[in-house]
Amino acid sequence: MNTITKFVVLGMLCLHAGNLNAQDTDQKTNNSIKIESLQDLKETIKNEERELLKKEVEAINLRLDQGELTEAEAENLKKEAAQKRALNIENRLAILDNKIELLKRNAEGYDRDDSDKGDYIGISIGGENESFAGFRIKNQHNKYRKYDKRSSSELVFAIGVNNTLIDGESIGDSYKTLGSGFVELGWAWKTRVFQNSNAFRLKYGFSFQWNKLSPQDDKYFVQNGDVTTLEDFPTDLIESEFRVTNLVVPIHFEFGPSKKVERDNYFRYSTHNKFKIGVGGYAGFNIGTQQKLRFKEDGDRVKQKIRRNYNTSDFIYGLSAYVGIDNVSLYAKYDLNSLFKDQAIDQNNISLGLRFDLD
Repeated sequence: MNTITKFVVLGMLCLHAGNLNAQDTDQKTNNSIKIESLQDLKETIKNEERELLKKEVEAINLRLDQGELTEAEAENLKKEAAQKRALNIENRLAILDNKIELLKRNAEGYDRDDSDKGDYIGISIGGENESFAGFRIKNQHNKYRKYDKRSSSELVFAIGVNNTLIDGESIGDSYKTLGSGFVELGWAWKTRVFQNSNAFRLKYGFSFQWNKLSPQDDKYFVQNGDVTTLEDFPTDLIESEFRVTNLVVPIHFEFGPSKKVERDNYFRYSTHNKFKIGVGGYAGFNIGTQQKLRFKEDGDRVKQKIRRNYNTSDFIYGLSAYVGIDNVSLYAKYDLNSLFKDQAIDQNNISLGLRFDLD
């Protein structure tokens, strides 16, 4: 019995030793992979700093061509940029060398060192000790800033009241003034027109427009072939809404002062808290028309949505303008096309509200 016990203990010791040896081999393999990745990263760092230096020299040459710098000033700036990039390479490589030495000396315990996270972010695949065996995402703090960025983009949101202009009628005769409204949501790009001034900008993009009309006096729209009319609803009408959805491309000429913000290697124009005026127009297409009715029938409440074209115009075009400060403006738009095509009386959609340009 004692002999059997000895063999069992001996076998367990052998297995345990084998596991320790396997773990040690795995750790060495993981460290080897990490070291190899860090060695590869050295060349990447050199190329990155050289590329950044190239961009900085291009920016200095641009300033020289524009007369902002003399030849001597430009040459000094280039020398300073080259010296900075050389020191960056030296310091960043030293960090990697220290990391490699730590991995060579230690089997474990330093795999979570974050000394090089300023350059790359490790993504772990397969386990917490294999972050360098996966892939790396470049940290954006080293992203080069373009010296002169003439274009920017922003979200556009507008909301307000909506109605139509009809010959022989005042606004509000056919449609409720407060019950009718519009919403616009889109994306716009803004480009500085002149090289050395931001007083004149071109603004362009795309927007979805939702124009809603609520008829007065329990009326609703009826389409009879090519004719669309407002008629009395046959039962007790609670609510009537008519909505047209458009996809348009707005273009505006924007005027207004701005502040030039200059930094060592780039500059920007800021319109923060500045007055602005935008004048332009839009063109696009009607992508949907819907009428929503809520009424009582045989004592029951009924909600009905009807989607059809109601002879609304397919092609949309109009004029628009805004005036405001910073990101908030008073906004107006007017459809030059008639709401309904080929009708006896034209009616053109008009909207007034607030516009928010959220950059």
